[in-house]
Amino acid sequence: MSIKKDIPTVPLKRFLKHSLDILKNPLPFHHQNFTEQGDIFKLKIGFNTSVFFSRDAAFAEYVLQKNQKNYIKSKIQTKDLAKYVGKGLLTSEGDHWKKQRKLIQPAFHKKQLEKLLESIKNAILSEYKRIEPDTVIDVFPILNDLAFQTVVKSLFSSAANQDDISRLQFITEAAQKMMVKELRQPYLGWWFKASGEIEKHIALTREARAILKRIVNERRLSNIKENDLLDMLLDARYDDGNAMDEEQLIDEILILFTAGHETTSNSLTFTCQLLALHPEWQERIYEEISEVKKETDDLMTSIMTSKVCQQVIEESMRLYPPAYFIDRVNVTDDAFNGMHFDAGSNLLFSVYEIHRHPKLWEQPNAFMPERFKEGGRKFSSQYFPFGAGPRKCIGNNFAMFEMIIAVTQLVSNFKIYPEFDDIDITPLITLKPKNAILRFEER
Repeated sequence: MSIKKDIPTVPLKRFLKHSLDILKNPLPFHHQNFTEQGDIFKLKIGFNTSVFFSRDAAFAEYVLQKNQKNYIKSKIQTKDLAKYVGKGLLTSEGDHWKKQRKLIQPAFHKKQLEKLLESIKNAILSEYKRIEPDTVIDVFPILNDLAFQTVVKSLFSSAANQDDISRLQFITEAAQKMMVKELRQPYLGWWFKASGEIEKHIALTREARAILKRIVNERRLSNIKENDLLDMLLDARYDDGNAMDEEQLIDEILILFTAGHETTSNSLTFTCQLLALHPEWQERIYEEISEVKKETDDLMTSIMTSKVCQQVIEESMRLYPPAYFIDRVNVTDDAFNGMHFDAGSNLLFSVYEIHRHPKLWEQPNAFMPERFKEGGRKFSSQYFPFGAGPRKCIGNNFAMFEMIIAVTQLVSNFKIYPEFDDIDITPLITLKPKNAILRFEER
């Protein structure tokens, strides 16, 4: 008979006492609880509501992979986020998710992505024209626009005009900010509804859907093939031979905007900051690029042989994982390592804490890209920048290709210098940079 372990509980009064600090940045509060309580603790966030927080990598692997059939996403994504972006891959569950994943997966195979690489590179180079050498700038807005433009160009080629793109970007980011308010201040849920804040943002989402429907219909009527992601989604067929209906297609496009641009822009910004603080890695990337250029001008080959750059990006995502929490709810009662979890338990895995766990990583807070010399697979049981298991991010290859192009192009043309003391963060739905003040010098 197994011994049932007690899970330490952090009381509601402590949560309320620190509520303003949590609103600004919850990570120090959670880190203190992990330090005091251990790798799993229960946090009371209401009189009858609790959340289990974990930085146990083995438990995360169990939930996300080994027993993933017993776990679903929490209502944070399936309801709270879905009301803004619809029922796409990120927010759907069960048979609907399986059906959509099977349909969309081929669009993100490497052979398909290869068709998009020149478009991605051109979008990146276009945004880099905004960098003024020898001028101190906040690089995040440039990289944020770069990532959004990359998603738009990959989806629509030249179909979307700049006004549409700007409006879509504004609406996407406004919805995410509203979501943060709802998550961090659940006790103000009544006010968000009564004041019309939620409805205002849902109305913005309706506007975004109307813009996207117009772009999609123009593509259908044009009979022009661009070989972009939109064409792939329009051509995709379910097992019964039917295509996605219009509403579902718009849901999936909104998900690609939401999941595909902010996580990438965050990672690129943190990578630039880390490179600024560690110029020796800039030079190693530059030397590698110079050697690769001697061998090939093929973009996919260049990406696949940029191993130093990949190490740097992977280490950046270890220290600053864009999706810094992963949520799950168990369908039936479950147990792990002597701990019991009733059906319907809310579980939050801190990827940020797992990636910096002193028992899992040598010098966990140090920037050491060399640890990924053999690739990320070596750490697959403790490294989750794109999640894990069947619900691992479908766009992980797209994101890595885009980031490698972006970093190699940047380092090819500039040396990066820090104009900040320490890397600071703003944890929202994703982990955002706060003070990416840099100076670029032309090579």
